[in-house]
Amino acid sequence: MIGEIDIYGLFIPPLLILAIAAWFVSGLLRRGLRAVGFYGWVWHPPLFDLALYVLVLSALTALTAWLR
Repeated sequence: MIGEIDIYGLFIPPLLILAIAAWFVSGLLRRGLRAVGFYGWVWHPPLFDLALYVLVLSALTALTAWLR
């Protein structure tokens, strides 16, 4: 696990930074999927959005662990 990130004496957990990045990436993916019309096939859009966020967060976490 990566240690905390020190920003002027404030220690920030790396998962917080990954969560913010995943929120941004999943937002871009949601916009793209809406523009294509994919949400017409989705039964429960908020549940799909949550699952998409969890998948992106997991992928980013695995990617940072793999890059170390």
